[in-house]
Amino acid sequence: MKNVIAVFQKELRSYFNSPMAYIVIILFVGFANWLFFRSFFMANSASMRMYFSMLPWLFMVFAPLITMRLWAEEKKLNTLELLMTMPLKDWEAVLGKFFSSLFLLVSMLVLSLPLAINVSSLGNMDWGPVIGGYLGAFLMGAAYLSIGLFISSLTQNQIIAAIISFFVCFGLWIVGESIVVFLAPASLVGLLEFIGLGSHFESIGRGVIDSRDLIYYLTVIGFFLYLNVKGVESRKWA
Repeated sequence: MKNVIAVFQKELRSYFNSPMAYIVIILFVGFANWLFFRSFFMANSASMRMYFSMLPWLFMVFAPLITMRLWAEEKKLNTLELLMTMPLKDWEAVLGKFFSSLFLLVSMLVLSLPLAINVSSLGNMDWGPVIGGYLGAFLMGAAYLSIGLFISSLTQNQIIAAIISFFVCFGLWIVGESIVVFLAPASLVGLLEFIGLGSHFESIGRGVIDSRDLIYYLTVIGFFLYLNVKGVESRKWA
């Protein structure tokens, strides 16, 4: 774990020694709060449901921005070979980068806690769905990050990495949505709903912590991190 922590600290310094982390956090908090409050008072209900319904779409944009540089920048600056010659296992490098991006995402979620506290002070808010919403947002965000990290390893262009990551995340989200399921053959409905990131997030967001949803997200995260490790390994032999 020492090497994982070393990579984690290195990437975290890269984030916060540049304006990137601050810009991403400020933009996320600003957009999230603005979108929430522009419709909150019309709902006349002390609920965070609207906030959590926005997070999948906001994370779909911000997660690729967080991960786009993690491998692409290494390749562009020709520091990937140097990193891989260090006494460092491939999976340690991947996990270190993943945890650094996850730290940034969790920081964004933590900064929304005052919002939840303020909403609860306005009425009798049910904290069950709020806790479920935060758990679902954490797992969904981690899944997006694992996808973005893998895509970043495929190119040295950060913009291309961000755009492809967005469309992959969007595809995995929309595939389980009702509009797609309605048009799909009946034999594929169950599979599409299971593959879709959205249905699992909505289930957890209702405050129902189902082990199947947890296993699904952990599987998605593990799968893309595995692809990332294999991609790094293949470059050693290229």
